[in-house]
Amino acid sequence: MEQLTVRANGATFHVARTGQGPALLLLHGWPEFWLTWEPVMTRLAERFTLLAPDLRGFGDSDKPDGPFGPADHAEDLLALLEALGVEKAGVVGHDVGGGVMQPLVRQAPERIAGLFFFGFVYPGIGARMGTPERLNEIWYQSFNQMPFAPALVGASRETCRAYIGHFLSHWAHRKEAFDAVLEAWIDTFLKPGNLEGGFAHYRASHAPRVAMMQGDAPALPPIETPTCVRWPARDPIFPYAWTDRLHETFADLDLAPFEEVGHFPHREDPERAAAEIAGFFGRIGWA
Repeated sequence: MEQLTVRANGATFHVARTGQGPALLLLHGWPEFWLTWEPVMTRLAERFTLLAPDLRGFGDSDKPDGPFGPADHAEDLLALLEALGVEKAGVVGHDVGGGVMQPLVRQAPERIAGLFFFGFVYPGIGARMGTPERLNEIWYQSFNQMPFAPALVGASRETCRAYIGHFLSHWAHRKEAFDAVLEAWIDTFLKPGNLEGGFAHYRASHAPRVAMMQGDAPALPPIETPTCVRWPARDPIFPYAWTDRLHETFADLDLAPFEEVGHFPHREDPERAAAEIAGFFGRIGWA
């Protein structure tokens, strides 16, 4: 596993790279960084060149000066692919990464071979994200925007472990998925700027999500790029029922549930996650 430092779009990015073959760009969510993909990367390295960056604000990449949302990350990633000499790539992601993949492919569809998603936010979720029965799940999206949040979460190693560890456990169906790497997660989020950097996504995404929930989001044409979604069947934050309008956003859609996993299929069942990823990109000829 190579650990690269790459300059792109006026910032410095950390990228983990391994394997050989067609390029796959792996985009993490919150609270994650590149290491979340390592179990999948080791399983796919004989078929693909795997590129797992820390998004700006996360891990060992530079931090934004303020709110930093999906469209901002998309610009970073296009510049990063250019800096790495990658003309075209398949993209895999979930959560924040899944949100980034949508403006990324809209900005440069010719650079993207295909899209593979786990659970993520897309326009068709609409008002369901803010219904009363969901409030106990989405509270963190408001807390993460508060100016005092980094100081509270980062007050000590114990407070950081309690907060970050809560989501890694609560959102997973297979609760042991992060046990072996939890301390690496805490080490990473305690690095200067990493709590603020991750929270910058929520500050940037608040207004667009309110617009989505109010039905005021701009109507966009469907994405034509081949798309595969394996939505986790046991995700407490993104219920499988929310897949019912995916066809409105993705014109060429291969959708199925990913059974017996929660929010993190790539860590809860990396063997099957890798097989699903390889199968999709093989079907569309990117292998």
